[in-house]
Amino acid sequence: MGRKRKVILITDGDVIAKTVIEETAKKIGGRCISLSAGNPTPFSGEEILEMIKQTPKDPVLVMFDDNGHRYKGDGEKALEYIANHPDITVLGVLAVASNTTNVNGVKVDFSIDRNGRITRSGVNKDGDKVGGPLRIYGDTVDVLNRLEIPLVIGIGDIGKMGGKDSIKKGSPITYKAIKLIMEWGEQHEEKNEVTRKK
Repeated sequence: MGRKRKVILITDGDVIAKTVIEETAKKIGGRCISLSAGNPTPFSGEEILEMIKQTPKDPVLVMFDDNGHRYKGDGEKALEYIANHPDITVLGVLAVASNTTNVNGVKVDFSIDRNGRITRSGVNKDGDKVGGPLRIYGDTVDVLNRLEIPLVIGIGDIGKMGGKDSIKKGSPITYKAIKLIMEWGEQHEEKNEVTRKK
């Protein structure tokens, strides 16, 4: 068996998100599965897995989108397959808020609002803090409730948020979220290494 691939999952896949995630992958020195973008996700989990394995370096950023489908759509099915696969190590997930109604939402560890502030609150599609439980409501997030994900960060609509995450500005909100997942992953790996040596 080859090495386990380190991936970051993003629950958005529209044209703007695709551009942002591609640029963010370049900034962090990772790779993006551009073909995973689409409304809805155009490939199965099995097909996306093969794409991940063909990329030359980690972390690999992968997008999933249900195109507003309130039930378990193609994006969630593919995400579930990747997250549960033994050849994959999920570093974390960007749970993207949308205007989808009648969904359960997902509990997140924290959110990043449209101003780049870490908050112990959910955020909406515009990246504004919302009251109530620390949850994100979107069309491709409910499946996360059934998965063991080490870190889930809530975020508004990638590349948008009233222009605060614009690609012209370097998409600072998305970039910060991805960097936090990477840093958490590195710290977790170091702790595991220390434990193994004891």
